[in-house]
Amino acid sequence: MKIAGIVSVILLSCLHRANAWGFWGHQLINRMACFTLPPELFKFYKSHIDYITSHAVDPDKRRYSDPSEPPRHFIDLDRYGKNPFDSIPINWKDAVKKFTEDSLNKYGIVPWQINKVYYQLCKAFAEKDVKRILYYSANLGHYVADSHVPLHCSENYNGQLTNQTGIHGFWESRLPELFGKDYDYFVGRSFYVDNVQNFCWKVLKQSFAALDSVLQFERTLNSQFDTDKKYAFELRGNQLLKVYSADYSEKYHELLNGQVERRMQSAIIAVGSIWYTAWVNAGMPDLNERKNNPDDEKLPEEPSEKSDSTKLFMNKRECD
Repeated sequence: MKIAGIVSVILLSCLHRANAWGFWGHQLINRMACFTLPPELFKFYKSHIDYITSHAVDPDKRRYSDPSEPPRHFIDLDRYGKNPFDSIPINWKDAVKKFTEDSLNKYGIVPWQINKVYYQLCKAFAEKDVKRILYYSANLGHYVADSHVPLHCSENYNGQLTNQTGIHGFWESRLPELFGKDYDYFVGRSFYVDNVQNFCWKVLKQSFAALDSVLQFERTLNSQFDTDKKYAFELRGNQLLKVYSADYSEKYHELLNGQVERRMQSAIIAVGSIWYTAWVNAGMPDLNERKNNPDDEKLPEEPSEKSDSTKLFMNKRECD
């Protein structure tokens, strides 16, 4: 097959759970989270909104070069029994003691990764270190957004265990790309989070509760569609992509009844709220008087930090 040279035919689906929301979705969530912030903090984020937006996808890019990156994006809650929230300790040290660090990494560590980066952001605010504030803000937004995706809470993250392979990219990328332009992304003002770690687990409970609908509605719809009507081909650049058809996508979107929009809205307010909480707990520093200016030189791709998990996952607020 030749279309403007050699054209590859691939299935448009994010086959790895690290690709939550797609690049477009992650960047949108980070960007819109800036607008939830109070005026004194919004001024700072607005001046760097392009960085916050473009670097929202950095964690996904790192998974190709950093073997420790993939587990930071998900948690297979169904690997912990029928009532996972009753069996998984919220505290990192307690979870390690019960399951071992190797097992936790195998089944995903997104709630603890969010808490870790939150502490790093808090410290960066306290030190008025603009480079690290922006770096950790962008990364934190990514992990928080990932935790809002129902399929990031399951071993069956791409429907591969229920003959629904491809549903991951369908739910979190295809649907937002087709219908996201009509979503309402102005979700109100960010709020102070009393306990970030507990907040993360509350988000995961909501995502996990939505998982059955994500799978069941697609399974029902699939039984009503012929294969030749379920998929279509779209030319993007020099690639011919096999995608879920517009008709199939629309029907699935209708069955979900606003679920994708609600999860994106929840992600936006959660990202802004955790940024805001880190700033408050750092003493609400005046960022006009800051340690460095990111415009002076290129921002680092990854600030050097100790990788001691015991230190980074500790419960004590580092910015108190």
